[in-house]
Amino acid sequence: MPHLLDRLGFPSVGEHRRFVTAIAVDAIGSGVFMPVCMLYFLVTTDLTLVQVGAIISIASAVSLPAGPLLGGLVDRWGAKHLLLAGNALQGIGYAAYLVTDSFWTVTAWTVVITIGRTAFWGSYGNIVAAISVPGEREKWFGFLGALRNVGFAIGGLLSGLAITIGTQSAFAAVVVANAVSYAVAFGLLLAVPPTARSGHRSQAGAWGTVLRDGPYRLLWMTQLVFSTSMMVLNFAMPVYATTVLGLPGWVTGAVFTLNTVMVGFGQGFAVRAMTGAVRWRVLLLANAVFAASFLLMLGASRVGVVLAVAVVLVGSAVYTLGELFGGPVHGALSAEAAPEHLRGRYLSLIQLAWNLAGTIAPLAFAWLLERGPSTLWLGLLVVSVAGALLAVRLGTALPAAAARVTNRAEEPVAA
Repeated sequence: MPHLLDRLGFPSVGEHRRFVTAIAVDAIGSGVFMPVCMLYFLVTTDLTLVQVGAIISIASAVSLPAGPLLGGLVDRWGAKHLLLAGNALQGIGYAAYLVTDSFWTVTAWTVVITIGRTAFWGSYGNIVAAISVPGEREKWFGFLGALRNVGFAIGGLLSGLAITIGTQSAFAAVVVANAVSYAVAFGLLLAVPPTARSGHRSQAGAWGTVLRDGPYRLLWMTQLVFSTSMMVLNFAMPVYATTVLGLPGWVTGAVFTLNTVMVGFGQGFAVRAMTGAVRWRVLLLANAVFAASFLLMLGASRVGVVLAVAVVLVGSAVYTLGELFGGPVHGALSAEAAPEHLRGRYLSLIQLAWNLAGTIAPLAFAWLLERGPSTLWLGLLVVSVAGALLAVRLGTALPAAAARVTNRAEEPVAA
């Protein structure tokens, strides 16, 4: 079995089966709720669409400063404690949705859930770095990313049943399933090994050390650009395909299905194909692939509907290749370039990059799209070119970025 996993580009799970299972369970639960997150409140409460959107925006805004604060707690108390706390907060918050229906109470619990999610994912990279070894981190980040995608897909199929039934009880069952998934994952995560922690209430100059780290700031900018490109699938492609190109609704579903299948079943092969490649060059390739997909999407507006369907699907497949190459390398670099005793603070900045991209991208993409498809896709092309230039600069500034992807555990250096 270990040889089979290695051929697929996956790590040997070994003693970390409970952690891997917890990630899978969490992904299935999240996949059940994500497609109906707005519909749930519209069906079960008197909230309007504008109010639900405002609640999500408020919660997202709150999560921005919470990330760095939680990063300090990860360093002080260890990633496992924050991982468990984040999981528990999300489970409690989703359970509270069952008895919550006013604007302010829903907002309060959504803030709790968002902070819990920030704590969970702010700790996640620390845990992955702790259970893996240098040389195999692309494998681990790629494998867990693929696992999450498969979990989202399974959860999404289950949520489709609730949407089809359409009753309040069906939507409540979705929330119950999600809350239960957090309870199950919590029990499994108790087996996660503890990570290094400072044990002090504060570390003098710790944030100064982080913020003065020029190479890591460059990595952060590279991550922000990559994260912005990663928002295209959710916030740009569906609106473009349906409202601009006038394509049938099934095309958007096919785009998401294609992405999920490629990531879920192709990520391991992509990581294996990286073996021997220099990391910054892989990031350069990822941005180049994104750029190619954006040009294809722009081309879809120049052809008829039938051909546009094919172009959009091909463009989505090319786009997913950028995700397959860039994701694991970014995950490995973010963890390895951070000093272990400050890894919580360092990785909280990476989480901040994701949160910033998720907050800004929907509005920015909508603004660009209002000015025409050329403005949107050429703007995104500029984003990918910036990402490529940052990747090249990263290769000279950050030693870990100039290293090769080995996909094998590094031998310990003899004392």
